[in-house]
Amino acid sequence: MPPATTPSTLLGADRIPPHLRRRLAITLWDFSWYTRAGEGEPFADPEAACAEAVERGYTALRICAAPLLTSGVLGLDPRVAFSGLGTAPDGGVYGRGTRWYDAPGGYALDVRERLLELLAAARRHGLVVVLSSWEYQQSSAFAADERWWRAMDAVPVAQRYDVLADAWDRLLVDVRSAGLDVVVAFVELHNEVDFSLVPAWDEGGAAALARLRGRHPQHLVTASWGKPPHLDMASLGTGLDVAQHHVYAYGVLDALQARIDIRAEGTEGFPNAALRALLRDDAPTPEAYGRPEPWRFEATVITGQMVHGYDWIDPDRWDLWLYEHYGEHRRAMEEAIDARLGAVAAWARRQGVPFVVGEGWIGYTPLHGTFEEGPVGRALAERGVRRALRLGAWGVVPTSNAAPHHPLWADVAWQRRVNALVTSA
Repeated sequence: MPPATTPSTLLGADRIPPHLRRRLAITLWDFSWYTRAGEGEPFADPEAACAEAVERGYTALRICAAPLLTSGVLGLDPRVAFSGLGTAPDGGVYGRGTRWYDAPGGYALDVRERLLELLAAARRHGLVVVLSSWEYQQSSAFAADERWWRAMDAVPVAQRYDVLADAWDRLLVDVRSAGLDVVVAFVELHNEVDFSLVPAWDEGGAAALARLRGRHPQHLVTASWGKPPHLDMASLGTGLDVAQHHVYAYGVLDALQARIDIRAEGTEGFPNAALRALLRDDAPTPEAYGRPEPWRFEATVITGQMVHGYDWIDPDRWDLWLYEHYGEHRRAMEEAIDARLGAVAAWARRQGVPFVVGEGWIGYTPLHGTFEEGPVGRALAERGVRRALRLGAWGVVPTSNAAPHHPLWADVAWQRRVNALVTSA
């Protein structure tokens, strides 16, 4: 592991509003703060969730503010009944073995009202919030009906950045009227524009962002990339106020996913022999298990094969394969993190903007898999955090899997230690 050298100067410090903390230790709450908000669930009480974040050393939350829903720009009622991905034939919920998609639903929530409640709670606990949107990636897939999704889908693809800018404009006016401007760290037009149902960034993204900035100059505005073009960062152009990019080094995980063909759709003979060897002994066939309603797959980026595979994977068998093969990929994974962080930091330095790692470090694993939460994953995550800080990062996540809806939340000591690296920088 690289030594804990003194971090370099904070990049883009002169662009950061003076009331904001100089370093952001970020916990990724995504859309789960409203899809896992039923009685007894992790986000049932925003006040308690914020208190838990502070206890673990966090200074910032990163969330989907659902601007297309909460702003009223599409004429939607912000009160939504949530069902998750639906009920499987055995009575359990689809997505039970996944991260982020294991939402049981069974309640209704006024998301706009809860958003303002969450921002107020964050302010009381000294937290700031990164506002983003996952709506063209998965948010509406958890609703009990398809109205939210259909309203978004009706927007012509070429106009989606403009509609998002209009939505943010309205929502930020509401946030300011509620006296909560001070809580906003920065705003992302959309999460992972390269992996969402929006046009390529150069097809209207930059123009929409500039228009939003003109209306709300008090806020930093940007967009995020799931896989930044680290070999050609210049292709992003100019105009982003924050270099907020995600740094995943799939490596051994990618090798496993390719071997078992779990992220594809419609593969003949699924599940293949390699995947069957990793499934629980009582796993039903895909035909017997069924799948969520078709519109839910229109509204999200996951596939039916992922739902079946992750729901019925044996976590021990999955983790064992990763541990057995990690040595073959370790060096490449470490170098990938170093190289990608270096490219993003260099681009941010040339642009004169702060840079943030809002997601990382290994990738999408089953809910009960412990590879990323174990000694190997934690060491890789700490390597990434330390490297990002040495390069002058403004904000960083310990790992994408450190949030109230993930098992790692229970490891309070590790989160405190890693977050202390960030805040002490």
